[in-house]
Amino acid sequence: MTTDRLSTTATLPISYLFVPGNRPERFAKAVDARPDAIILDLEDAVHPDSKAASRAAIWVWQEKTPFTGCQRYIRLNDVNSRFFAQDMTWLGDMRYPERCAGIFLPKAECPETLSRVVERLRAWNPDLQIVAIIETAKGLQQVEAIAGIPGVTRLAFGSLDFSQDIDCRQIPEAFLFARNRIVLASRAACLPAPIDGVTPALSDMAVVARESHDARALGFGAKLCIHPAQLDTVQRAFLPDAC
Repeated sequence: MTTDRLSTTATLPISYLFVPGNRPERFAKAVDARPDAIILDLEDAVHPDSKAASRAAIWVWQEKTPFTGCQRYIRLNDVNSRFFAQDMTWLGDMRYPERCAGIFLPKAECPETLSRVVERLRAWNPDLQIVAIIETAKGLQQVEAIAGIPGVTRLAFGSLDFSQDIDCRQIPEAFLFARNRIVLASRAACLPAPIDGVTPALSDMAVVARESHDARALGFGAKLCIHPAQLDTVQRAFLPDAC
């Protein structure tokens, strides 16, 4: 039986395109590239000295740009970082919360902490899609509990940070256990199929296609992108008839 937590699967993005928060000239260009969603990034893509300017740039763009069909997500900083409290204060003061479709929470590890954060975010916008990114060994150990947090609507795999955390090579064999566990945790919690991590290759679409098809075959339903050139390849790989 399909539960309420799975009922929005058909409307969820397949391709998510990261845009650094400190590059506001790219925001509209990212939308024009026609991903299913953009992720305005405050975390890895932004130098610590540029965090405040990134928040200001996102604020201005959100204020002046009504929803145009491309869903907008924001990736906040890690809940354990010194920037997270600033992110939450900034987000709570932002007008038009309905213009933000969702939030990505990086380095998800502690279910109790995440539960409190999700509760605050849903108070700001009850319709918010909240994606927990599993990208550490500790996060993977807690993935079932994280998937079961009320208000968490999808999981994502942060494969690059995961490889750094466990000191492994970025090869499919090294990620297989983590990917399988994230897929199974999503299904057991009645969440939509999770989002696979980025492919660093920017110009080799054969690599993007191979990694996308591999993720789709394992049960993932979407993929994070770091360049507009990757979007069409990712989109084709994750369509229902692509397997």
